[in-house]
Parts: sequence; C-alpha cells; structure tokens
Amino acid sequence: MPTNKRRPLISGNWKMHLNHFEAIQTVQKLSYVLRTEDYAAAEVSVHPPFTDLRSVQTVIESDRIPIALGAQHCHWEEKGAFTGEVSPPMLAKLNVTYVITGHSERRQHFGETDEDVNRKVKAILKAGMTPIMCCGETLEEREAGTTEERVAGQVRAGLAGVSAEHVAGLVIAYEPIWAIGTGRTATPAQAEEVHQSIRGQLAKLFGSQGASRVRILYGGSVKADNVDDLMAEADIDGALVGGASLDASSFTRICGFQRRK
Repeated sequence: MPTNKRRPLISGNWKMHLNHFEAIQTVQKLSYVLRTEDYAAAEVSVHPPFTDLRSVQTVIESDRIPIALGAQHCHWEEKGAFTGEVSPPMLAKLNVTYVITGHSERRQHFGETDEDVNRKVKAILKAGMTPIMCCGETLEEREAGTTEERVAGQVRAGLAGVSAEHVAGLVIAYEPIWAIGTGRTATPAQAEEVHQSIRGQLAKLFGSQGASRVRILYGGSVKADNVDDLMAEADIDGALVGGASLDASSFTRICGFQRRK
C-alpha cells in the first residue's frame, strides 16, 4: 500500500504530568526548538491534562504555533450527571483536534471496555474531532501467540458501526501494553508486523482504499534513540509518545526523526 500519502503524526501524551504553568513553558520551549523541517516531516500534537487545555490552547493560538491540541480522554455523552467527566463538545469548544481513547491505562485502571471505546470513537467523530484509538496486547497474550487475534478484536469492536469514510480519517495507535512505561520496546519488525495486521483487518472491514489512508502510530517507550528505526517501517505512520514528550529536547528529537522509507 502506498505510504507517501499518509502524513506522519507525532503525539505527546503528557498523562497526569505538568500543571498549567509547566504546560505553558513546555509548549513555548517546543516552539523555540522545533524547526520548519520538523513540522514539514510530521504533524505534531500535544495532549495535556484537562486542567491545562485552555492555557495551552491560548499559547498555541496567540503565538501561532503549528502544534495541534489534543486531549487524553472524554466521556461519550454530550452532557449529563457524570461527575468528573468531560464531554466531546466541551473539548471541541477548546479547538481540540485529537482525542485519545482506549489507552491501556484507561482500560486497566478504570475498567474501560471495547464497547466504551466504541461509544467514545463515535462521540469524538460526531463532535468534529479525530479519535486516536489505542489497541494492544499484554505480555501474556504475546507469549501465548494471540497478539494478532487480540488486537484485531479490539479494532473490530472499537470501530463497530463507524462508516468507512470516517475510518479513513481516524488514527489508530498500537501500544503493546508490556512496553508502556517499562523501557521495553517492540522491535521495529515486531511493531511493523502488528501494524500490517491492523491495516489488513481494516481492509477486510472497510476496504483497501480506506485502510491505506488510516494513520497507525506506534506507542510503547518511544524515545529519541529508537524512533528512527521504528519510523523506517512502511506501516508505522508516527508515534504516541509518553514520558519522552515531557522534555522539549527529547520530544523535538523524536519529531525530527530520520524517515528512511
């Protein structure tokens, strides 16, 4: 499948780090060190905690920084008695572009199911934003040889009832759970194998043309010293970066990966 039509996306997931003062400083640092060629190589997004979103939005827009604003999570309802939750329309009003859903930490620590992820994907799309839908296997599933089956099941369930047109424009992030925050990383070959499997599953469900347009990111201890090799693979279209995105210098190096496709 052609790869030159898929613009890479490098997304920094800040998780529960950085207060709004620190978030402003981090975005400003990124604006100083990211170069024109970095933005040309890939689209860049940052995903701060909810309390930082308005502050980061203001800095990005007032300084005209070409970084997309993202959120880490949302509820699937537009409004209601859901204490502590944030709705997709609320995020859209802040000019949020991307919303992560189905992250393994949400699944593991907060009991989110594939059905929850599916509702969120649809709600994010309805609000005019783009979901970054995460999928991935545990170490036990990988060692049992069920990685492909597990990931395919998450993709099918997460995208149930979504139109082929919408699927073509969304983003999927493959994040092997055993590699998140552990310092372990899937080898480029291992990651590429799963990315190919995901694209094949998308082709079966929605057609090869739409599948070829979906950007599939790799997430799992992406760092400055492994991003080049990961991004050299044909079906890896970017990265969902955790801890390394908190430091402007390391994140800039990741954004400036040497793509060798």
